[in-house]
Amino acid sequence: MARGPRVGDEITLTATILKVMEDGVSSVSIPTYNFPLAIDTPRKARAGEKVPISGFATRVDSTDGKITVRIDGGGLVTVDLDSIVDCSPTSRVAVRE
Repeated sequence: MARGPRVGDEITLTATILKVMEDGVSSVSIPTYNFPLAIDTPRKARAGEKVPISGFATRVDSTDGKITVRIDGGGLVTVDLDSIVDCSPTSRVAVRE
């Protein structure tokens, strides 16, 4: 049985490039996130392409089916759990006193 995502896990989402600017930044759309997001993309990226973006889970709301992810260089986005492409657990350190 697969476990759900937890805070601190690395989350991968798929974004669709809406517009590529001259400085290497692209405006992208993430499913279930209702706002465009600006991220750095590869030089040869074109509008309409799908690119993976990753970050770490900062909040998981299993009752509403939402997760908040801190995107590398893009800020916080809150999406549905169904939008997750990949979830990799991070190692957790147990502290004993």
